[in-house]
Amino acid sequence: MPPFSVFKPRLCVILLVIQHAVHVKPSNVSGNNSPDCPSEKVNKYSKEANSKYLKYLNLIADAQRDYKPCNRDRCGCHASVISQDLKMFKEKGISASSIQSVKAKQGHEIPSNQPQSVSRAKLHVSQQVLGHRALSTRSCARAARPGAHCEWNVEKLLPCSWFTPALLQINTRDWPQIPKNYGFFGPVFSFSKTSEYNDIMYPAWAFWEGGPAISLYPRGIGRWDVHRKELGKLGNSSKWEEKIPKAFFRGSRTCSERDALILLSREKPELADAQYTKNQAWKSEADTLHVAPAQEVSFEEHCQYKYLFNFRGVAASFRLKHILLCKSVVFHVGNEWQEFFYPALKPWIHYIPVDSSASKEQLQELIEFASHHDDVVREIAENGYKMIWNHLRMKDVSCYWRKLLKKYASLQTFKPSRDEMLVEIKG
Repeated sequence: MPPFSVFKPRLCVILLVIQHAVHVKPSNVSGNNSPDCPSEKVNKYSKEANSKYLKYLNLIADAQRDYKPCNRDRCGCHASVISQDLKMFKEKGISASSIQSVKAKQGHEIPSNQPQSVSRAKLHVSQQVLGHRALSTRSCARAARPGAHCEWNVEKLLPCSWFTPALLQINTRDWPQIPKNYGFFGPVFSFSKTSEYNDIMYPAWAFWEGGPAISLYPRGIGRWDVHRKELGKLGNSSKWEEKIPKAFFRGSRTCSERDALILLSREKPELADAQYTKNQAWKSEADTLHVAPAQEVSFEEHCQYKYLFNFRGVAASFRLKHILLCKSVVFHVGNEWQEFFYPALKPWIHYIPVDSSASKEQLQELIEFASHHDDVVREIAENGYKMIWNHLRMKDVSCYWRKLLKKYASLQTFKPSRDEMLVEIKG
C-alpha cells in the first residue's frame, strides 16, 4: 500500500475538526448569562458570511462585540437620557427668565425646515408647579388631549413628598418646541424629539392613557400596563416556527418614508404584506397611493408575522414598544426621532435598523437576509422582547419621570411662587 494512504484517515479527521471550529462558536464566550446579553452566535467568518449578506452578518457581529448590557437597577437603562437632556442647564442652571422667555413665545410660529403643515405648528405649553401640590394652566383642560399631557404626569407622583417645588412647561403638541438654531432657549418637556431640538424628553402620556385614536382604540391606544401584559403573554406563547415569514405593516400615510415598503408589497406579496389605512386627514384613494385603504389591525394580530416594520409618524412612533413584545424581529426605520427609552435599544442587537430613505430594492434585500438567516434574526427578536419586558415596566417609566423631575428641580436657580392663574390638580 502506498505510504500516502496510511495518512489519509488522519487527514480527514483534521479537516473535520477545522470545519467544526469554523462553523460553531460558543454561545456564551464572555460567560455573561444576563438575559439581555446577546449570545454571539454569529461568526462572520462562517460559510454563510461568504455571500451577499456578509455586510449584515459583520454588522451583527460588531454590534455583539461592542454591546454592554445596561444597568438594571433603578431604571438605570434610561439614566443617560436625563443627563444628556439636562446637561445644557448644568453650568448656569434653570432661571426664571429662561422659563419666562419660553412662556412669552406661546402662540408664536416656530420656523423650521419641515413641511408647511408641520412648520405652522405653534409653541403651546402648559405650566405646572410641583411640590406637595400640583397646579396647571386652565387651558390644560381644553387641550387637544385633555388630561393626557397635563394631569397624569404629575398626579401619579403627588405622594412623593421629596419634590422640591418646580416650575415646568410641558408641550401639548406632538412636535418638539425648542429648535437649536432658533433665537430663544428655555426648558420645555416634550415626549419626542430629534437631535435638532433642545426639548427635555419625558414619558409620553400614552403610557397611561390616550395616544393615537383609531377605530380599534377609539380613546387612544393607552394603558401600557395592559398592553404590555397581554402582548408579553402572546409573545411567549407564540411559536417562532409558526409565524408567517413575511414583512408586515399597517398604518396611515403620515410620511412618504413608508411608500417603498407599500409598493414592494404590491409587487412582491410573497415578501411583504404592507398596506395603508385611513387617518383623520384621508380624503380619497390618492392618500393611500391609489388603492382603497386597508382595515386597521390590532397589535395582537401583528404578532402572527416574523418581520414587523416600524416607521415614525408625525413624531416618534407609539407602535415600537408594543411590537417588540411580539417576539418578532422589528425593522426599525430611521433613527432621527427618539423617545426616552429608545437609546437603550441598540441596532442589530434589539432590532434591524433601516435607513429612512431605503429603496424597494434595499428593503427586499433586508427581508431576504432575514429569511435566509432565521436563527440570527430570531435572536434579535428575543433580545428586543427582553429589553422591553425587563426595562420598560410601568415602574421603570415612573422611576424615570421621578428622577427627571428631581434632577430638573435641583437645577432651578429660583424658588417658584404660586401663580394665581394656575388651578390645582387633584391627585
